[in-house]
Amino acid sequence: MRADITSGRAVGFLLDLIDPADADRVRARVGLPRPAPEDPRQARRRIPWGLPALPSSVVLWMLQEDDPDLNAVVWRLLTDRDTALRRAILDGVPFAPGRLLAVEVDPVLRDDYAEPPVPERVARLGLVPALRESDSMAAARAATSMVYRREHWQTVAEADRENSLPGYVRWALSVRPDCPPTLRAQFGAHRKFDFRVRRAGILDGPAAYALDHGPALDVLKVLSLGHVMFPRRATETEDALRPLVRDHLGDREEAWAVLAQLLDTFHGTTGELVRTAGAIA
Repeated sequence: MRADITSGRAVGFLLDLIDPADADRVRARVGLPRPAPEDPRQARRRIPWGLPALPSSVVLWMLQEDDPDLNAVVWRLLTDRDTALRRAILDGVPFAPGRLLAVEVDPVLRDDYAEPPVPERVARLGLVPALRESDSMAAARAATSMVYRREHWQTVAEADRENSLPGYVRWALSVRPDCPPTLRAQFGAHRKFDFRVRRAGILDGPAAYALDHGPALDVLKVLSLGHVMFPRRATETEDALRPLVRDHLGDREEAWAVLAQLLDTFHGTTGELVRTAGAIA
């Protein structure tokens, strides 16, 4: 079964997890050429247009690289609801754990974009009072757009411990990819809250994304660019999938041919895809 252009890069990512000699033999069997070397900057330019909608956590892993060029790519992925992240990028806020130095701002962003204005209520009352007066989701989103630096998150955590913030505020912050996990846990863990967080694309980590998120083709398209999108976290996805791929596919050409045939229409997770292809073969 010849892998087409759409699925070729996804299959290629999984093939890189087995022995190179075995991978070359499988490539010949499924009609998949070895990819040509590509400049990372050129690969990044494909991200906003060549990939599916990304879960929020994937965007955070990209920001954690603290790379001005990559931040410019993230900027194009953000929507009007991501005002806080845009403030952070323009302000040079670091996202990598433990980093304190400001991140250089890409010249195009620095020259072409101005920081969004401070919401009127925050300017008039201050951050915490504005949060406490948020009686709608629109008001909460406006006020929480001013929460983007580490000291802001600390202020929010202290205010919530002192007296619980309104539900709209807790929801607006908890579905943000940059919300500290400890604060998200502080906000609550009831079923409705957890559902909102999952629906927003907040994931437990790269390994969970690799194994348990779907559809498999969408996930593998993203993982195939992990080395340029989130290189610091990419090895976690590879380490999670490698034992599964070797156990269920290994060097069996027929199993890989089945996987290439299933991939375009398979709606399950990558883990389910690998197991299914191995079982069929």
